[in-house]
Amino acid sequence: MVNHEKKMPPKRIILMRHGESAGNIDAGAYATTPDHKIPLTEEGRAQAREAGKRMRALISTQSGGTCGENWRVYFYVSPYERTRTTLREVGKGFSRKRVIGVREECRIREQDFGNFQVEERMRVVKETRERFGRFFYRFPEGESAADVYDRVSSFLESMWRDVDMNRHQVDPSSELNLVIVSHGLTSRVFLTKWFKWTVEEFERLNNFGNCEFRVMELGASGEYTFGIHHTEEEMLGWGMSKEMIDDQMDRVDGCRVTSNDSCSLHLNEYFDLLDVTDDEE
Repeated sequence: MVNHEKKMPPKRIILMRHGESAGNIDAGAYATTPDHKIPLTEEGRAQAREAGKRMRALISTQSGGTCGENWRVYFYVSPYERTRTTLREVGKGFSRKRVIGVREECRIREQDFGNFQVEERMRVVKETRERFGRFFYRFPEGESAADVYDRVSSFLESMWRDVDMNRHQVDPSSELNLVIVSHGLTSRVFLTKWFKWTVEEFERLNNFGNCEFRVMELGASGEYTFGIHHTEEEMLGWGMSKEMIDDQMDRVDGCRVTSNDSCSLHLNEYFDLLDVTDDEE
């Protein structure tokens, strides 16, 4: 029987994109190498090692109290070669004592663009995507961002069951950090699902840089926020609107009354003609 009293919400959820890959510097690589086998460049490996050091420093210096001193990390990683290699290099910044485990998770893989990708054809296809809309456009023989959203939603449910049932086997005296090593679009889709952003809000988001990581931390309200580790200027650079940024900052000190507060941001889009009160009132 599961003991739900042992539930240990992660202190932080860290999303990270892979390092520079061969495909990032030469789109022609996809014409001869399957997407899942595209390797990191030497620069990408160096980026990952440096990111691992910065990530460890952030976690260790920001952790406080008894639980903070005993912080631990659990990794989820996409099965693609470039993400797995990124994790190997990132892992060099951590001692074995600090790492609880690693799970290879197929649902956080890259968006499927089809099989071998001919550069000229893909250029035309991506131009069509810009006209159609980045979220709903489905690549021939591949996926749309909406398809990625569905599988990421399934992953999120599984991840939270892992937390709820303490499958990470976290000691109650430890502070848990979950790190998700994935891809740019997949990470943006994850955030759209997590924060209940709209399709329009998704489409304004900029991609992660190679080995860039973004840190969601539990705020005073018990909700996760970027506002603890990232500035408003950074979030603006990510493509977030003022309303999206304000919501993140409100989560820091618990100003949000309920977890559904963000729904009110879009209320007037659908119900702008409603009376303020019922006639009977």
